[in-house]
Amino acid sequence: MTATPASIKRIYYVLTVGNTLAASLIWGINTIFLLDAGLNNLEAFAANAFFTAGMVLFEVPTGIVADLRGRRASFLLGTLTLAVTTALYVLLWHLEAPFWQWAVVSALLGLGFTFFSGATEAWLVDALTATGFDGQLDAVFGRAQVFSGVAMLTGSVAGGYLAQLTNLGVPFVVRAGVLVVMFVVAAVVMRDIGFTPDRGGRPLAEIRRIVRDSVDYGLRVPTVRYLMLAAPFFGGVGVYVFYALQPYLLKLYGDPHAYGVAGLVAAILAGSQIAGGFLATWVRSLFRRRTSALIVAQVVSVAVVLLMGLVASFWVVLALIVVWGLLNSATMPIRQAFLNGLIPSRQRATILSFDSLMSSTGGVVAQPVLGRVADVWSYPASYVVSGVISAFALPFLALARAQHTPTDTAVTTTGAPLPTPEADQPTAEAAAPR
Repeated sequence: MTATPASIKRIYYVLTVGNTLAASLIWGINTIFLLDAGLNNLEAFAANAFFTAGMVLFEVPTGIVADLRGRRASFLLGTLTLAVTTALYVLLWHLEAPFWQWAVVSALLGLGFTFFSGATEAWLVDALTATGFDGQLDAVFGRAQVFSGVAMLTGSVAGGYLAQLTNLGVPFVVRAGVLVVMFVVAAVVMRDIGFTPDRGGRPLAEIRRIVRDSVDYGLRVPTVRYLMLAAPFFGGVGVYVFYALQPYLLKLYGDPHAYGVAGLVAAILAGSQIAGGFLATWVRSLFRRRTSALIVAQVVSVAVVLLMGLVASFWVVLALIVVWGLLNSATMPIRQAFLNGLIPSRQRATILSFDSLMSSTGGVVAQPVLGRVADVWSYPASYVVSGVISAFALPFLALARAQHTPTDTAVTTTGAPLPTPEADQPTAEAAAPR
């Protein structure tokens, strides 16, 4: 069957839905699951920090796997790794294992997710470009976010109530099963299009070349660099804000065993994600520059997180969660389209993985620190500190805007001119093949 932009988008949506459904089955109960296993707040969020540390450690190596061996191979490895490590999580919970074992398995869980980050998105952009797509990437990512939100809504509600009706381990078992199904689906429908993996030559030499080029077209490009430097502040804090909502809302609700309410948190964010996906194109139309939309959203997000800590009311916090979710969901496709327009195809998966690495780095530091703040003072205090930390992303977003990159205002980004090291305009030396 001949690939078309429509068929590529359908496959991408299917992969996105499957991955999100599997992941979201435990999103509403993950922190409660860790606390039920005998960990305290510091240990629970430290285990989450080891998960993000695993993402930091493996982001670039798995991005290189995607660039060398293919995006499809990376996706398949991700599904298998996540299925096995999810099963190990259930085993540790059953045995009430010591913290160090949670730390090891959490890091391996992070490895599984790094096979997805960058690779699936790079597969989409390369395949769309190869099949002649001339639409807006913002709209494609927005539509994917809608489908992902539906899957998250389904998975989070199902996971929360499944845990309430059975036990906290069952959603993890179901998640592993869904991942096995996704492995089979991807093996059948996913093919590398518009990108030919370089399986010849010396792997170490290829890795050095990819890393070098990724630095040249990543951190050495001012706009990309500033976007990445902002990521640890909003990304790292965002992970804590989401997972701390589970025990925090149960505390505000007054029933520590109402796991359905914990699942409802993820469901609300899923609904916000659906709405945000629909709103992404409209939000983009309100601003001439993509960076302007990102800055405004970050300012409001900082205020919302601060209010979550200052107003200790169950219903008010629920309303703030909706706003926070809408902000993130409506602007994420804008950031994705902007970033993809700044990087070349050959290094796309590695650079996108490096961007994810920067976000994960923030989570490694922020989660145990904020978890400790929650232990010593309270969850509301940890949210106030979270808001302050996330504000540090704003100067970097402003610097990205100051570069006046053409892709900041471009309608389409798949065919936009690519920036080069230390200048967002092409030079003959930087454009030469290596």
